Amino acid sequence: MSLRFTLSLVALACAGLAHATTTQEPIQPIQPAKVSNPAAVELGKMLFFDTRLSKSGFISCNSCHNLSMGGTDNLKTSIGHGWQKGPINAPTVLNSRFNLAQFWDGRAANLKAQAGGPIANPGEMAFTHELAVETLKTIPGYLSAFRKAYGSDEVSVDRITSAIAAFEETLVTPNARFDKWLKGDKKALTADELAGYKLFKDSGCVACHNGPAVGGGSFQKMGLVEPYKASSPAEGRVAVTGKDADRFNIKVPTLRNVELTYPYFHDGAANTLPEAVDTMGRVQLGKKFTAEENARIVAFLRTLTGDQPRFTLPILPPSADATPRPRPFE
Repeated sequence: MSLRFTLSLVALACAGLAHATTTQEPIQPIQPAKVSNPAAVELGKMLFFDTRLSKSGFISCNSCHNLSMGGTDNLKTSIGHGWQKGPINAPTVLNSRFNLAQFWDGRAANLKAQAGGPIANPGEMAFTHELAVETLKTIPGYLSAFRKAYGSDEVSVDRITSAIAAFEETLVTPNARFDKWLKGDKKALTADELAGYKLFKDSGCVACHNGPAVGGGSFQKMGLVEPYKASSPAEGRVAVTGKDADRFNIKVPTLRNVELTYPYFHDGAANTLPEAVDTMGRVQLGKKFTAEENARIVAFLRTLTGDQPRFTLPILPPSADATPRPRPFE
C-alpha cells in the first residue's frame, strides 16, 4: 500500500469523523445563500431600502430591520408612522429564511407573505398596496428593474413582495466561530464557550433552539414552567388559530447573532443576554442558573455571530414628476 493511498484513507476517515460529529449535534452550520435570480435580488434590495413604500416617505424595511444592527432596530418596540409605538419587538430579518413561518405569531407563511404586511399596516409604514404599486409605476428606473428581474415592466404587489423576499433570502450569516467548530476546527471555541454549549444542551435549551438558525422552527408557550408577565398586549399564536390552547404560544426566535439583536423576547423586556438567559432558565426550564453558568452560556451564545451581509447600498432611482410625494405629517 502506497504512502499516498494510506494518507488519503486517513484524510477520508478524518473527514467522515468530522461530518459524523457535526450531524450528531442539534445545531447545524449556516450555509451561504444560493441566488437563482440576481436581478430579483437586486430589485428586492432597492425596495428594502426605499422609504417611498411608506406614507411618510421616512420608513423603509430597513428602519425596523436595520442591516447594520443585526437585522433589527435594538428598540423594545419599533416606531411606526406618526411616531406610533409598535405593539411588539421587531425580530431580526437575518437568517429568517429558516423560520417555519414569519412574525412572532406565525401569521405569514413565508417571507413573501410577510413582506406585504408592514407596507399596508397603519401602525407601521401606513401605505396601501395599491399606492405602492402606483408609486413605483411612475419611476422609470423601477420599471427597468422589474423588466430585468421578471421579463416585463409590470408592477404588482406579487412582484414587489417576491423581490423583497428574494433579497431577504440572501441575508444569512455563515462562518460563525461555532460553525467553524462544528466543521472540525476544535480551536475555534474556548473552554468556557464549550462549557457553555454543553450546559446549553444539558439544560434542555436545544429542545427549542436547534437547527441551522438555532431556533425559528417551532411555537412554544412563553412561561412553560413559571408564568411570564409580558409587557406586550400580543398573545401569540391564538391570534392566528383562534384556539385558546395557543394563547402565549410564540415563535421560538433564532439565536444566531443574538449578541446583536437586543432587547430580547417578543416584548423586548430583557435588555441584556445575562438577563435573557436568567429569565428563560426560570420560566421555561424551571432552573436558576448560577452566575458562572449564566456567564458560560452567554459566552457560547456570542459564538453564534456570523459574517454579516455585505453588499453595496443601492442607488435608488429618482422620483418622476408624477410620483406621489410623501405625507409625513398626516
